[in-house]
Amino acid sequence: MTSKIFLGVDVGTSSTKGVLTDERGNVLSSTSRQHAPDRPMPGYVEMDGNIWWQEFLEIAEELLQGEAAQEALGGGSVLGAVGVSGMGPCVLLADAAGEPLRPAILYGVDTRSGEQIRELDAELGRTEIFDSTGSVLSSQAVGPKLRWIQQEEPDVWAEAEYMFMPASWLVFKLTGEYVLDHHSASQCNPMYDPEVGTWHRWAEEVAPSLPLPQLRWPGQFAGRTSSGVAGIPEGTPVITGTIDAWSEAVSVDAQNPGDLMIMYGTTMFLIATAGSRQSTKTMWGTVGAYEGTFNLAGGMATSGAITNWFADLSEAQFATLLAEAEKSPVGAHGLLMLPYFAGERTPIFDADARGVIAGLTVSHTRGDIYRAILEATAFGVRHNVEAMNEAGARIDRIVAVGGGVQGDLWTAIVSSVTGLKQVIPTHAIGASYGASLLAARADGVDVSGWNPPARIVEPRREDHETYSELYDLYRELYPATKTISHALAAFQRSTHFEQRQGE
Repeated sequence: MTSKIFLGVDVGTSSTKGVLTDERGNVLSSTSRQHAPDRPMPGYVEMDGNIWWQEFLEIAEELLQGEAAQEALGGGSVLGAVGVSGMGPCVLLADAAGEPLRPAILYGVDTRSGEQIRELDAELGRTEIFDSTGSVLSSQAVGPKLRWIQQEEPDVWAEAEYMFMPASWLVFKLTGEYVLDHHSASQCNPMYDPEVGTWHRWAEEVAPSLPLPQLRWPGQFAGRTSSGVAGIPEGTPVITGTIDAWSEAVSVDAQNPGDLMIMYGTTMFLIATAGSRQSTKTMWGTVGAYEGTFNLAGGMATSGAITNWFADLSEAQFATLLAEAEKSPVGAHGLLMLPYFAGERTPIFDADARGVIAGLTVSHTRGDIYRAILEATAFGVRHNVEAMNEAGARIDRIVAVGGGVQGDLWTAIVSSVTGLKQVIPTHAIGASYGASLLAARADGVDVSGWNPPARIVEPRREDHETYSELYDLYRELYPATKTISHALAAFQRSTHFEQRQGE
């Protein structure tokens, strides 16, 4: 029987990554391309969709022409299927020829559509939207962004014939098929009905005259490549794919009821999976990556972004900062931070929240501050987990993924703050590995043993007790500083500070 290899490519916020695996989940090779979104105005975060396709072609060619692939292909293996995923929910509108009409508007980090959120809440009813879709409208929602384009760029809207996200854009370029996965559609709030799994009757009201894609599940085949490109033969199957965080959850087998995935990255993302719908106004309610599953999802606006900021500001290597933070005790010698350095998404949904460092003295060290950063993100995780619990989510197992799990300190702090143990998988490559896994699964491969646990991070009881006391203060710090933070956010906008920060 002919053996197969599988290509997975994920388009993220800061890079596109690709991986080549065999049928047993072994990583044969991987590569990436760096990029950055554009920030043309305060609150606007965009990216040229053509970058996604160009980087896909470069990565596919590099991997399939590389030594590992050539050895496998020369030994009788064939490319079984292509998997794709990408950041989202995004909005990339294209004309009748499938060419982008404007840069893609990115997910919740783009906050331009506040007025449109208020309009749709008034038109459709805020309570009715929540009851029907499982989420309140926020900067994460696609519907208000489409309304923004209608109002602010009517010439673009008049030409729009396609609506893409990164994964569906790659599928279209490879196969010509216009499809979107159910999970991504469920983040097109308020345009998707999770109860029946179809586009909602509100879709025409929110996006009049825009043809919407056919809906399929992430691991279903969308079509076959219409021509040979970048070493991918014509006729190769391509899966529908999904949003990167959900693909990453698949990559570590954390999309089963009772699972919670925590993704340590530029932002912190959490996905709890259940077998039935659960809703809360402090989280996003979506359908899962697998048919018959549902999610409560949470996302912090910054986590790794703050560690990167501090490393750049202090001109220090991460290894140095971690070593110094490990010398600082639990509570960072009395420092407490709010990690709202780019506003906050769940569970407070406050784009004007701002970072706060409380308790600073001249005796505090760089290591104290870095530890306070890690503890602040851990407090944010606990806040999200508690909101999920309050909504009825059952959490039996936590799987941690992302670049932040490669060291020990950050995960240890999160476990001790939350009181929950975390499973660290063997492969922490990310969403591209999940895309490859979904492609293999669709091709009939048994993927149950692809990514076994590598280690378990246990909470320290004595640390948990101390952190619980500090967590109570953390929860008090936001309401105590909210009015001041909002005034400062307005001042920052008036001086175009946010725009300069993105340059």
